[in-house]
Amino acid sequence: MTQTVDSVLLPGHDVPLGRWTTVRRLLPHRERRMIGAWCFVDHFGPDDVRGRPGMQVPPHPHTGLQTVTWLVDGIIEHRDSLGSHQLIAPGQLNLMTSGHGIAHSEFTPPDHPDGMHGLQLWVALPDGARTGPAGFEHHAALPSTTDGPVTVTVVVGSLGDLRSPATVHTPLVGAEIVTGAAARHTVSLRPGFEHGLLVMSGSATVAGATLETGTLLYLDGGRTTVTVETGGPARLFLLGGEPFDEPLVMWWNFVGRSHEEIVEAREAWMAGRRFGTVDGCAAGPLPAPELPTVRLKARDRHGKTF
Repeated sequence: MTQTVDSVLLPGHDVPLGRWTTVRRLLPHRERRMIGAWCFVDHFGPDDVRGRPGMQVPPHPHTGLQTVTWLVDGIIEHRDSLGSHQLIAPGQLNLMTSGHGIAHSEFTPPDHPDGMHGLQLWVALPDGARTGPAGFEHHAALPSTTDGPVTVTVVVGSLGDLRSPATVHTPLVGAEIVTGAAARHTVSLRPGFEHGLLVMSGSATVAGATLETGTLLYLDGGRTTVTVETGGPARLFLLGGEPFDEPLVMWWNFVGRSHEEIVEAREAWMAGRRFGTVDGCAAGPLPAPELPTVRLKARDRHGKTF
């Protein structure tokens, strides 16, 4: 971990996701739990999945969050308990809002491309939205701009004059920055946001820090711009948002506000209540792990317990 006055370089760590997929988890991190309302970041791939099944995630529940799925290679089949059935391809967005509760599955189809590479992110929902109805959106086209060898695509929220059509519940941004060659590009930022830059492929220099593939640089608020320099082709993802000040309890696939909320969500899932059924998926639902023997504590974005 490398730190300056207003930035922190956060290395990821590998986490198995089922039998066939390993992800690089970047948030939550012991040095930084959130960036705006972004509370969870998994980077998977690039993987060669020739002769392999790829992503195989049976039905599982979510509450209190939105899932953001972004692919740069491969294909994933989404099903959920609302009846949604959607294939997602590179450059497209799947956005699922759990509200009070939803279940979904994610599988790489049997007939799939050779590679798999992408991001799975969570956005914490604020009070009000977190107990509201569930929803699902698929956006096949997203706003982008190109400046020389650099293309910026706004996936969620807004950046400059570009605004994603995806539904959000707090001010935030998620944007992909792709350089096709060596480049120096300055991105305008909202000073009221905190930001993070993740390198998905290649390498980059940002705010005096060298970012390799699979690292996340946290940038404190107050900045109006950030300059990204690459020595060749690279792919980065910008996260940002207003600081999220509601303390959260995050456990398994649930985001709540108290130990009791998590216990109730787990019991409901195991009893077949609240989250619905994912039709059309041959795999059985994932059982919830056992709760820890200690009480789950709410933490703020810095990790302070309540």
